[in-house]
Amino acid sequence: MKISTKGQYALRVMLDFAEHVNDGYIRLREVADRQGISKTYLEQIMVLLNKADFFNTVRGYQGGYQLSRPAESYTVGEILRITEGSIDPALPLDLSEASDRRVGVMAQDVWDGLKTVMANYLDALTLQDILDKHRDNGVWDFVI
Repeated sequence: MKISTKGQYALRVMLDFAEHVNDGYIRLREVADRQGISKTYLEQIMVLLNKADFFNTVRGYQGGYQLSRPAESYTVGEILRITEGSIDPALPLDLSEASDRRVGVMAQDVWDGLKTVMANYLDALTLQDILDKHRDNGVWDFVI
């Protein structure tokens, strides 16, 4: 499975909002600048994430976006499913014309197992887990 830039950027955007959760409503221009993503592309991603009710929004001069739930309630799996549509590592093959269906079924079992492992990992990993891991590793330790 290859994650598209849309999925990769969606995760970065969600992490950005989670990291700045105490900043109130945030404009997309700020996120685009911090993440090095074009505002136009970010708006396309936000349409998908906003449809999934990931954000509270306020329009106008003081408006912007903020997460609608706590960071620990968003999983990487749900973010990728919204942007990628699926996290299947391989598409199921049509085995109706195969001369040896048994081998095709065995191979499909491998892909199904991989899908289960990936889904379990991605569905257990939250935005808060990622933030905590990097805080614990001293990435944001600004000792002077």
